[in-house]
Amino acid sequence: MNFRLSRRKVSRSLGGDLSIFSVLAVAAAFTAMPLILIISNAFKPLNELFLYPPQYFVRNPTLNNFYDLFVLMANSWIPISRYLFNSLFIIIMGTFGNVVFGSMAAYVLSRHEFRGKKIFNEMVVISLMFAPIVLAIPRYLIIAEVGLIDSYWAIIIPSWAATLGVFLLKQFMDGMINDSIIEAAKIDGASEFGIYWKIVMPIVKPAWLTLIILTFQQLWANRGGQFIYAEHLKPLPYALDQIIGGGVARAGVGAAVALIMLIIPVIVFMINQSQIVETMGSSGID
Repeated sequence: MNFRLSRRKVSRSLGGDLSIFSVLAVAAAFTAMPLILIISNAFKPLNELFLYPPQYFVRNPTLNNFYDLFVLMANSWIPISRYLFNSLFIIIMGTFGNVVFGSMAAYVLSRHEFRGKKIFNEMVVISLMFAPIVLAIPRYLIIAEVGLIDSYWAIIIPSWAATLGVFLLKQFMDGMINDSIIEAAKIDGASEFGIYWKIVMPIVKPAWLTLIILTFQQLWANRGGQFIYAEHLKPLPYALDQIIGGGVARAGVGAAVALIMLIIPVIVFMINQSQIVETMGSSGID
């Protein structure tokens, strides 16, 4: 039996392709302008930073801004390694707890039926509508009441309760996990924790990798100023902010700090970009 396959030709004109490419190129250039300006400023000598009208690109690139930054960090009365340790400890513990607790809650909401499940789902969605600044005062009162002020845990424990991870992982589990897989595992004698850990978590790997990146970016930018008062417990971004607080004389150092604060989350994002796009597409987040 002969089958005749009809091929449908896609009608695309060269003019249409060029128009779409031009619009995307302009949008990409407009989006990249702030990033290019930060990179350019970090390598500008001090006289170029104060040129009027301001120059977008650096003319005589120099590493003096980074050298001055390292000199200031070396003269800090708290070793810079201590600030770095504080940031790493907060990021690792906060990210680990957010992924573990968020995935457990998402697994229960996605794969189990119980009374009040709909209310819990709605509470998770509604909580996403509140900006962090709205929750600042209630969060401070709760942390102060339980005695966590001036400790790492004032930043770490609230990150464990972030509902974005629950929503993200639940949406991914709803779309990617078939009930037949769970039933087959139960028939084979798998425990509830075994199903969660050995079956569900590998399937939703793109989702929790995305959650790791989002949590990393959030905790990396957290100065902890309203919760941590002891200088030796403060994270690295707070120390960098203090270094550039010297006014105009440290404008070059400030440009170098801005690049360092930006480049690390960007590198982490670029490494896992494909996982983030897949997760956003599966969870319906734009």
